[in-house]
Amino acid sequence: MRPSSLSSRLILSSAAVSIVLLAATGLLLASLFTAALERNFDQRLRSVLDGLLASVEVDGAGDPKLARPLTDPRFTLPLSGWYWQVVPQGGGRDLASGSLLEQRLAVPGKVARGADGLAAFSLKDTTGVKLRALEQVFTLPGSDRRFSILVAGNFDELSGEVTAFNRALVASLVLLGAGLLIATLVQVRFGLRPLRAMQANLSEIRQGRAEQLKGGYPSEIQPVADELNLLIQSNVEIVERARTQVGNLAHALKTPLSVLTNEAARQDDPLAQKVREQTELMREHVSLYLDRARRAARAQGIGQVTDVKPVLDALARTLERINRDKGVAIAVTCPETLRFRGERQDLEEMTGNLLDNACKWAAARVSLAAVPAVEGPAGRSFLAIVVEDDGPGLPADRRAEALKRGRRLDETKPGSGLGLSIVSETAAMYGGSVALEDAGLGGLRVRLTLPAAA
Repeated sequence: MRPSSLSSRLILSSAAVSIVLLAATGLLLASLFTAALERNFDQRLRSVLDGLLASVEVDGAGDPKLARPLTDPRFTLPLSGWYWQVVPQGGGRDLASGSLLEQRLAVPGKVARGADGLAAFSLKDTTGVKLRALEQVFTLPGSDRRFSILVAGNFDELSGEVTAFNRALVASLVLLGAGLLIATLVQVRFGLRPLRAMQANLSEIRQGRAEQLKGGYPSEIQPVADELNLLIQSNVEIVERARTQVGNLAHALKTPLSVLTNEAARQDDPLAQKVREQTELMREHVSLYLDRARRAARAQGIGQVTDVKPVLDALARTLERINRDKGVAIAVTCPETLRFRGERQDLEEMTGNLLDNACKWAAARVSLAAVPAVEGPAGRSFLAIVVEDDGPGLPADRRAEALKRGRRLDETKPGSGLGLSIVSETAAMYGGSVALEDAGLGGLRVRLTLPAAA
């Protein structure tokens, strides 16, 4: 998938949204789980606090004492992380669990209390263990003094549960994300299948194997298919009208020019001579631009495909017969499956001009080869027709001039000087090109690049 493709945009945008939502969901679930653990832990501590309150009494001196021990053995293990203490406000003898040893837990100066005076906060003992503590101030029965009763539990014990939950949560979200990505890939491929079918049908039309888009498309794409069919039909009609108009114009001009030429031929004065010259020039220009219009109309047509090998073989046989007295041999190399995406008449005209020019300059050998070329602009495939001769060749500094219209580099050879320029113009109308190079046979190599059909 290319970054600029519609599939990439849909998949990447869906993946980005899924990642954000899954990350937000993971953070929310982790925070909710941690909050639930804290609430459960606080409830356990509140049960211990209630049990401690029921077990603490005051002696005759007004000091706190434990009437009956707590059942949880963790409060007796030294520095176990589970502690309780009863501290009288205003000073006096306090009471603490065996796990505290000689240390005492300090209540923070500013701590939020509930409506019942209960405070919940976090602190650390002397070993660095994180504690969760509940503290409340009571007046014990039999005494008018107020006592701070505190219970604390080892909150680090919950970190293992939090870590295990977070790992399971991350693994679940990763699997869910992978599943969503696979589902998105399947959905995008299935959703864009009609576009790929339309692309394949357009390729069939461009290669000449179909005339219109066929088959049903989803309601969102069907109007596009209908408009494309109308555009293709309009293109065919425009090409046909152009051909008809070019033919009509040729017939309309042919008669007046013939009349002027015949009338001027009956006279032998300077005016008649000038008329003959100008009418001949007009005839050449008319032929030139009518041919150009015909080639342009054919080049813009859709769906025309021509097999290359039969055209090259026929041209080689014809030019070998024409140059029989000179003894020129033409070797043809071309794959059977190679096809030109355009009109047969244009291929014959371009290749025929190149082959005729090579035969004029060749000493005895001419090579005509057609090969598939590399992929061209916009992903289009091209073919190359290469014509070589064993003649004198052409200097590199004069090759650009040879492609100009009407330029003849040697007046001793027959011709109008239009052959290479016509080939160049027609190839350009098809999006191709003409290049002049040194030939392996010793003369000139002309490389004609044209669009190929699959």
